[in-house]
Amino acid sequence: MFLRRRPLARPVVRPVGAPLLRGALVGGAAYAAGRSAARAARREQDQEEAIADLQARQAPPPETATQPSQPQPQPQPGRSPAGAPTASWAAGGPSIPDQLARLGDLAQQGLLTPEEFAAAKAKLLGT
Repeated sequence: MFLRRRPLARPVVRPVGAPLLRGALVGGAAYAAGRSAARAARREQDQEEAIADLQARQAPPPETATQPSQPQPQPQPGRSPAGAPTASWAAGGPSIPDQLARLGDLAQQGLLTPEEFAAAKAKLLGT
């Protein structure tokens, strides 16, 4: 009696819709990536427009930019318009301890270097 042999290679059975499903997955991923890139480009464009708008608001008007600005002479503290020194406390200004405290605060904030602080203090105290 002859025994029936099984075939050596079995055929691979694939579902009928497998290629369509794979194509839908690849196409869907490409579609989503395209939309994401378009959204990012739109966001970038909106940001660029907002920056340009802010810069246009902050820029000086063209008329004032072409005219040279003349600096206003600043009166020196402790001097009268005639140039004679006056006491700031006599003119109703802050007292010397208040001015020293303000200088100390400016030095602590880092707005004055130690050399600038020492010079301003010496000027206030008249030494």
